[in-house]
Amino acid sequence: MSRVAALPVPPWRATVEAALARRGVVAGLKAVIVALALFPLATIAWAMLFDPAMLGANPAETIIRTTGDRTLQFLLYSLAITPLRRITGIGGLIKFRRMLGLFAFFYGVVHLSSYVGFDRFFVLDEIVKDVVKRPFITVGFAALVLMTPLAVTSTKGWIKRLGGPAWNRLHKLVYAVAILGVVHYWWLVKRDLTWPAIYGAVLAVLLAWRFMKARTVRTRTVRN
Repeated sequence: MSRVAALPVPPWRATVEAALARRGVVAGLKAVIVALALFPLATIAWAMLFDPAMLGANPAETIIRTTGDRTLQFLLYSLAITPLRRITGIGGLIKFRRMLGLFAFFYGVVHLSSYVGFDRFFVLDEIVKDVVKRPFITVGFAALVLMTPLAVTSTKGWIKRLGGPAWNRLHKLVYAVAILGVVHYWWLVKRDLTWPAIYGAVLAVLLAWRFMKARTVRTRTVRN
């Protein structure tokens, strides 16, 4: 049987791929991502310095919630890169995954630091008691601990040191981190579960896509 001819590449995809092959375009897009990513933190800093009323009646809670939201959002953004890359056929999207993942870690650290500084005022005994006795804090702390080696080993140098297969196995921890992050938020919220449910639904779709993709690959391997 003759092979089926490959489908032509859509013009828009070729245009996007060509743009993402240029260093200047990628650098410009990364600069935009950095600016957008840091805007919430800049807003918090501005409010703390010049207009505390912007942070509401409970500034500590506002800061902790805002940084926690950004942590989860950037985690989901980074997890969405691979499906978008496969679905659209735009391989250049992979150039932004590491940055998005590192911003998730960055906001996770700021989230924890905000809790330690603004909620527990650096009192170690209180922090330890919370981690041990309050499940949502235990789960959140575990998520950040698991995220740390992923951030440390995110460079090309670490990929070479660990080897591709080992590096890939290690970075599958991101799925556990995302699940723990959603659970942390779900247990934290007492009444309105709208946003935890939205994050959970998005994560479920992303994980389902990966499961189906892996299953398809295994099926093809067995058939061949």
